[in-house]
Amino acid sequence: MVAGIRIRRARVPEAPALTDLAMRSKALWGYDESFMAMCLEEMTIRPEAIEAGEVWVAEDTAEETRCILGLLELVPEGRSTEVRMIFVEPGLVRSGIGRALWRHAEVRARALGAGRLALDADPNAVPFYERMGMRIVGESPSGSIPGRTLPRMEKRLADARGRAA
Repeated sequence: MVAGIRIRRARVPEAPALTDLAMRSKALWGYDESFMAMCLEEMTIRPEAIEAGEVWVAEDTAEETRCILGLLELVPEGRSTEVRMIFVEPGLVRSGIGRALWRHAEVRARALGAGRLALDADPNAVPFYERMGMRIVGESPSGSIPGRTLPRMEKRLADARGRAA
């Protein structure tokens, strides 16, 4: 874990702030206003997702500056867990927060009985996911932009003995 942060479950009243964080982080890649507007619906963190229990935040632990630094949303799907979102405050990219959230995703996926993690990646984020051990296995249609495809990525998770699940 990165010093000075903890990862905890998100709280329902945080949904608007988490959506704002996701949008600001996505905009870091230089997408224009029109593109971002088309992404808003898909990138909205829903209270029911938080209530389901697999939306997590990386939080600054200092009492005087406590704030959300990143977010992770997982969707369990049987033997696979989908990483729906993982975002970090734009000014904190490459600080280790994304890596800490990723490690948490792997721990949670194993706890949920999954043998793999899967996601549709923003093309700009593929290098991060590759560093986390993901590999491109195909393409998926964008949920926001008609005609756009996204790299489909997966990672097989090792069990507690280090064997691929």
